[in-house]
Amino acid sequence: MSGFFEELQRRKVYRVAAAYIIAAGFIIQIGSAVFPAWDLPNWTLRLVVVVLLMGFPIALILAWAYDVTPQGIQITKAPAGVLSHRVAPRSTSATPDKSIAVLPLDNLSEEKENAYFADGIQDDILTNLSKIGDLKVISRMSVMSYRGDALRNAREIGKALGVATLLEGSVRRSGNRVRVNVQLINANNDEHIWAEDYDRDLTDVFAIQTDLAQKIASALQAKLSPNEKARLDQRPTQNSDAYLLFVQAHDYANRMEILPDTYLRAVPLFEQAIKLDPTFAPAFAGLSMVESRIYHSFDPTAGRRKKARLNADEALRLQPDLPEGHLALGFSYYYGDRDYERALAEFEIAKRGLPNESEAYFAIGAIQRRQGKWAESNANLEKAATLDPKNTDVLINLCFSYMAQRDFETASKVLDRVIAASPQSFQTNILKAFMAAQWKGDLSAAEKVFSSIQPETDSDGLITMGRAWLLMLHRKLPEALQVVQKFRGETLFTTTTAPCPKALLEGEIYRLQGDEAKARTAFEHARVVSEQLLREAPDDPARHGQHGLILAALGQKQEAIAEGKRAVELVPESQDAFDGPLGTAALAQIYAWTGEFDEAFRLLDHLLTVPTHGLTVPMLKLDPAWDPLRKDPRYQALIDKYAVKS
Repeated sequence: MSGFFEELQRRKVYRVAAAYIIAAGFIIQIGSAVFPAWDLPNWTLRLVVVVLLMGFPIALILAWAYDVTPQGIQITKAPAGVLSHRVAPRSTSATPDKSIAVLPLDNLSEEKENAYFADGIQDDILTNLSKIGDLKVISRMSVMSYRGDALRNAREIGKALGVATLLEGSVRRSGNRVRVNVQLINANNDEHIWAEDYDRDLTDVFAIQTDLAQKIASALQAKLSPNEKARLDQRPTQNSDAYLLFVQAHDYANRMEILPDTYLRAVPLFEQAIKLDPTFAPAFAGLSMVESRIYHSFDPTAGRRKKARLNADEALRLQPDLPEGHLALGFSYYYGDRDYERALAEFEIAKRGLPNESEAYFAIGAIQRRQGKWAESNANLEKAATLDPKNTDVLINLCFSYMAQRDFETASKVLDRVIAASPQSFQTNILKAFMAAQWKGDLSAAEKVFSSIQPETDSDGLITMGRAWLLMLHRKLPEALQVVQKFRGETLFTTTTAPCPKALLEGEIYRLQGDEAKARTAFEHARVVSEQLLREAPDDPARHGQHGLILAALGQKQEAIAEGKRAVELVPESQDAFDGPLGTAALAQIYAWTGEFDEAFRLLDHLLTVPTHGLTVPMLKLDPAWDPLRKDPRYQALIDKYAVKS
């Protein structure tokens, strides 16, 4: 009942009641003196008293329902933390009531470099909400696409993200003072539900975030378990400088475009935050996560793997129930050790603590496809995409999964979602071109993509790789050689963990042109570079497969086959149904280049029956890598056999 009486006070019902009683008493006193002087009958005074008594409850009802404002008489709005029936978001068939997206907060600070701080406040509010199991909360990547929108249409955003409410606002930081202004909006009708304004010291920023999370949960009538409430009340650090470094690091580690440079920038910032506060558990978890991603994506060295594990362990030593710590340890087991069972156990713990975190579902789905559980994998990746519908990384991975399963129709629909989420993304356009080539042998999309990119933007060689690949498929060898030789680096970034020696591409082109002398010189140089890459990461299967191809081109048959088999042994298909076939494909190519055609055809026949990357009938027709097999009648028979099935 205390809440009811507080609401009576907030709606000024007490004030109206007191004013009414005073006014009514005054009217009765005046009437009792004036009516006899006017010779009015007694019943007229009794009538006035009855009317005043009848009006009292009506006045109280009107006081509850309406406010007198400078803009006129308006319906009383619900308070912060209480969602009135009138403005409560009503769910459609696809949008649950208890759902929210935290949009990017505007940076109103004079120092524009404080934009990362506004993003950090938004991200922390979002993280706190993600811990509430009774809510559906859209993940960070999807909401960041609305940063900078001058005019936001709540209904369109709500429909695109599948939520009933939005939180938006602004952050102004000046020195150690922080002002946060936020509004909770009904996405179905664009009405403001409530607004909050905080003006605090930087050290109070966690209290702001906790208060907001609790008020939003109350407004959406979401139930908080005791554990969830305890997590909301935890302060990650008492050191404001460490917090600012953590926010910057987290921004780099979680950007939409996944590039090596952004990951590498995050590492020293996390390390500085930890140096300032050695008890900052989330900073240890964040550092572990980014080290695991670097190890998995482009630097599979023992040092990265070790740092990922040590920092995850330290995060959980400091805070054993930290969901982000379990998430980090799960990725350390997954990426570092390929220990899927231990990784899955950690991801399940993380999922319970962060029920709205898409990354846990993404990781579980990624492991399941390696286990060959494709249907379960698709379901979990789709769940991750539901929680983070504009996260192109999740959608691209889902697209790759369907492509590996050769379900190009579904992959194409997912690609439409990728394009809708990020129409200007370089990754998106490359994927579209890659899928058109695999699916139908159509190279026109790739031609369009690469013709629109300036060569000078290619700092890591990925664009050079794409241009050379396209020109080689077209058999435009002089142009391909010219593109490769313009690149100034020693190695080119690839979609695997094995950087490609520039000399390997040169050697392949020279050999296709019939210039064996120049080809051999290039392959010899490529071997030296490849040996160094193997010394850096001796357990990387992609580097062993690539080294085997170089040795095959140099005529070192047995050594080449041994390297190919080593790639298969490191990640066999029985242990990894997603990446395992890549090693098998490298071995098949080594067999083709060393004249072991029977073995090459055996592996190709197998690869066309299992999910795999890149090996399709259209690519067999186009790719010059398989030229040694083309004169064998079994090659066309293989194409005919699987062309019918596809």
